[in-house]
Amino acid sequence: MKKLFLLDGMALIYRAHFALSKTPRFTSNGLNTSAMMGFTNTLLDVLKKEAPTHMAVVFDTEAPTERHTDFEGYKAHREAMPEDLAKALPYVIKIILGFNIPVITSDGYEADDIIGTLAKKAEQKGYTVYCMTPDKDFGQLVSDNIFIYKPARMGNEMEIQGVKEILAKWEIERVDQVIDILGLWGDAVDGIPGIPGIGEKTAKALIKQYGSMENIFEHSHELKGKQRENVEQFKEQGLMSKKLATILLNVPVELDEEGLEVCAPSKELLEPLFAELEFRTLGKRVFGDDFSITELKPAGTQIDLFGNPTATGRTTMTVDVEDIREDLIIAAKNINNTPHEYHLADTLEKRAELIKILAQQPTICFDTETTGTDPNHCELVGLSFSVKPGQGWYVPVPADQTEAQSIVTEFRTVLENENIGKIGQNIKFDILMLKWYNIEVNGTLFDTMLAHYILDPDTRHNMDILSENYLSYKPVSITELIGPKGKNQGNMRDVDFEKIKEYAAEDADITLQLKDVFEPKLKEVEGEKLVNEIEHPLIYVLADMEYEGVKIDHDTLREFSKQLETDIAQYEKTVYEKAGVKFNIASPKQLGEVLFEKLMLDPKAKKTKTGQYQTGEDVLLSLAAKSDIVRDILDFRQLQKLKSTYVDALPQMVNPKTGRVHTSYNQAVAATGRLSSVNPNLQNIPIRTERGREVRKAFIPRDSNHTIVSADYSQIELRIIAEISKDPNMMQAFINNHDIHTATAANVYGIGLDEVTSDQRRNAKAVNFGIIYGQSAFGLSQSLGIPRKEAAEIIEQYFIQFAGIKQYMSDTMNFARENGYVCTLMGRRRYLRDINSANATVRGFAERNAINAPIQGSAADMIKIAMINIHREFKAQKLDARMTMQVHDELVFDVPNNEVEIVKPIIMHNMKTAIKTEVPIMVEIGTGLNWLEAH
Repeated sequence: MKKLFLLDGMALIYRAHFALSKTPRFTSNGLNTSAMMGFTNTLLDVLKKEAPTHMAVVFDTEAPTERHTDFEGYKAHREAMPEDLAKALPYVIKIILGFNIPVITSDGYEADDIIGTLAKKAEQKGYTVYCMTPDKDFGQLVSDNIFIYKPARMGNEMEIQGVKEILAKWEIERVDQVIDILGLWGDAVDGIPGIPGIGEKTAKALIKQYGSMENIFEHSHELKGKQRENVEQFKEQGLMSKKLATILLNVPVELDEEGLEVCAPSKELLEPLFAELEFRTLGKRVFGDDFSITELKPAGTQIDLFGNPTATGRTTMTVDVEDIREDLIIAAKNINNTPHEYHLADTLEKRAELIKILAQQPTICFDTETTGTDPNHCELVGLSFSVKPGQGWYVPVPADQTEAQSIVTEFRTVLENENIGKIGQNIKFDILMLKWYNIEVNGTLFDTMLAHYILDPDTRHNMDILSENYLSYKPVSITELIGPKGKNQGNMRDVDFEKIKEYAAEDADITLQLKDVFEPKLKEVEGEKLVNEIEHPLIYVLADMEYEGVKIDHDTLREFSKQLETDIAQYEKTVYEKAGVKFNIASPKQLGEVLFEKLMLDPKAKKTKTGQYQTGEDVLLSLAAKSDIVRDILDFRQLQKLKSTYVDALPQMVNPKTGRVHTSYNQAVAATGRLSSVNPNLQNIPIRTERGREVRKAFIPRDSNHTIVSADYSQIELRIIAEISKDPNMMQAFINNHDIHTATAANVYGIGLDEVTSDQRRNAKAVNFGIIYGQSAFGLSQSLGIPRKEAAEIIEQYFIQFAGIKQYMSDTMNFARENGYVCTLMGRRRYLRDINSANATVRGFAERNAINAPIQGSAADMIKIAMINIHREFKAQKLDARMTMQVHDELVFDVPNNEVEIVKPIIMHNMKTAIKTEVPIMVEIGTGLNWLEAH
């Protein structure tokens, strides 16, 4: 079957750019690649899933069209293209041409007209045509062989619309009636005026009744009041709007079937381009695991976006491919073309010689090779070391664990020597791995992953990427040794020593070299103190916590699971009764049919590409207020998730060697500086509902001689904003130990503390926390369920009473706009590349981050410092108490009963004094037989 895809280039590029506006992608040089990445992903998805035989991407040109001549206001008020998008456009064109896909334009005609013309010509030649665009105008083109292909967005799947779907969506009998509706309704984005007073709903109703715009004018006397007056007065404007909305089918372009054929992408053109854009994952997706990015000379060639017509009469964007090839000069270094000395230390004598060398160094770099990625479950395969660039050693460790322990122990004097500094990439993994072999690594640390995290917290920090970005060196890929990820991936234990030697010694060598690159860069951004006093010392704390783990009460979870099962069954029964039919609630298809066909909860319910109704949480939440069956379904889902994700899953995470759960903490994930955790994700254990909090009951001390101690910062983010802003009213409220939300309400409403009502306190609490996240009057009105005017008045009064906070917000924003970043109390930077964006949505997101990041980040720094100091004091006093968990602003400890009263003041003091502040820091400490009881 001949299958032609015609892509609306500019619409898809805009869509790609704004889809990532809240989480934009940047290269290490600061180039925003959101549009390029989004467009390329969309293109690859279509090529893979739909397997088109023919394809083209179509663009408008800057030349005026007949529409501009006919109507002066046509597209006259469109915002200028965002600066980042304008920079992206030439790259997108290069990407398209690199895929050997033709780019088509024609002066005097819009992309819609070109697509329409080509679609009809292709249909006549037996093609099935897909017009790939998010624009609604294309509904007028569909036929039995022409479809609209709407790309996926916001979690929704892509959607294919044919005649049936268009007729249903527009409530019409013929697809050409789309033009009539658009003529009546208009299109504000394109400057099509339509007829005043007629919106989408009215336009559909009128066309349904009269069939066409012309027939409405003939029967305008049947209309009433203002509607009749507008229809008769703006008749010519309506007809002009219909003409503007009509896609032309007579553009002078030929259907070049051979030129439109899909063929393999140009590796020569795309590889250097992907390298410049740092498209690692995309590059591997297109070219396989051998692809890598490299340092490039800046591309000097600019594309003439709207070039001259070709011999066929088709206008294309001209690119001199040879110029591109010359400009994108690859400077790839790898193990095969770079001098190096990597040694295999596989005998007692060779290891002794290596240990002698290592013992003489002030600093060494080391790495571990293992049988897996979880240090609590895998075995050591080998150790690698480096002490100077280009030099490295690999020490193989056998599968026999007695022999393995013996070999590792040989290196104890070096690894445990606190006078020898240790360098590593994600060195916490290596420290934790060695703990299982009774080695306690000591010495000052330098972790290249964390160093880069401080330098650029929003990007990725894995070694291969850092090597390619900063050393212009492509490391040996792990897949060359054990194959790609998946069930068939091999094991490092099975790889030849010589091959592992090259890979492992290279890792240590590269990490050593990265340290030399990052140290001066940290000085440049004043990040040395942050790394040396917080992030690096914290590694030892987290390694101990992960090694220690936490005990789980299996009986409690088993009983809770039974309770949940009973409750889930009851909700299921209730839903069946209210629905009047039994069905699979977990089936989106069956659920959608019940809610939207049987119960008719939403006549405008949306469907996915497969034709089933959308029943995601956002859809159900929008219906919950007016439907108790939807509320029951949401509760049913919540309990099911609680049961499957935590109650039933936690026992499966218990390490059989220890009988405990060992979570893994991430220092380099959250850009704010907050810690996160996985396996399990402690931060996501529900606490807002009573049932969710019950999960905490299963976290218990090691035995009856121990107690759980929980210490939680009280309203730490509000205390930090008071400290940073120095607002006198908020500071005084905390100094006087008043309830901050009551004090805020008293200030805002001008009343005494004892006069504040529960509703006023609730409003004040919403404003206090909303301010941190840049909440608007609209957002506050939505969260409180009050009119926007009332919300605006509350915010206005808030800023009158707390002028220091308003000044902080203004000063922070100005600093961010001038410097491109904001700082925490400890100097942690959050870079805000979009703070001066011309696009209001993109800029607004950056502005909210500018306000929030110093607060969130300072809270993160505070608890990290407290963890380091508590851990240090526990060791200094030789206490058996152990820190076991960190969750948000809370620390959890497993403490011998006879040490509880000793550790409580240690915890309290170190948490309260982690950062010196004028605002008092409050900590709530509790004890119990489980985490829930202690908290």
